[in-house]
Amino acid sequence: MTKKKVVICLLPFLFFIFLTSGCQKAYYGTMEKFGVHKRDIMVNRVEEARDSQHEAKEQFQSALDQFSQVLNYKGGKLEDKYKSLQAEYDKSEAKAEEVRDRIDAVENVSEALFAEWENELDQYSSAALRQDSERKMKLTRIQYVQLITAMRKAEAKMVPVLSAFKDQVLYLKHNLNAQAIASLQSELVAVESDIADLIREMEKSIGEANAFIKTMHES
Repeated sequence: MTKKKVVICLLPFLFFIFLTSGCQKAYYGTMEKFGVHKRDIMVNRVEEARDSQHEAKEQFQSALDQFSQVLNYKGGKLEDKYKSLQAEYDKSEAKAEEVRDRIDAVENVSEALFAEWENELDQYSSAALRQDSERKMKLTRIQYVQLITAMRKAEAKMVPVLSAFKDQVLYLKHNLNAQAIASLQSELVAVESDIADLIREMEKSIGEANAFIKTMHES
């Protein structure tokens, strides 16, 4: 494994160190010294955000399955049903927070990359090379805007789903009986619709991420 690949593998750990110190500039500067440029970090973070969205998509589907099982209550300990639903909600909330953090990280490095790219355009002595670099920068920025828009749209779809799950968990916490479960049956259709919307947007976002990563590797 090359030194560059080793450093890229350590990116999350190194990022945490510098994030806690509130010094992003120092983080990017340190990475540069190891031969890992903002472009490399950006691609890495897009990959992490994509993977996080994929995991969140699966977790929300799992939570829906658990909710459906609770509503199809045929007997057994209601306390166990509630605990299972609470656990799924907690996992979903954690995955949603992870997705938000990953997207924030993509935005952070992207802002730094484009600012650096634009500032360095004036350092060219060749007008032709400057023009070509500026063209590529504008194209990359357009692709990035499409990507981050898709990511944020998918992220926003998690909010109503989490809100609905939280309501159901809270309701069951204080109403552990078969009648209470029956009263939540009408909520299932709405939750299924919200999760279907979420999954569609997640898949679009994942597709945008894959296209962006491919373009970055090819250019």
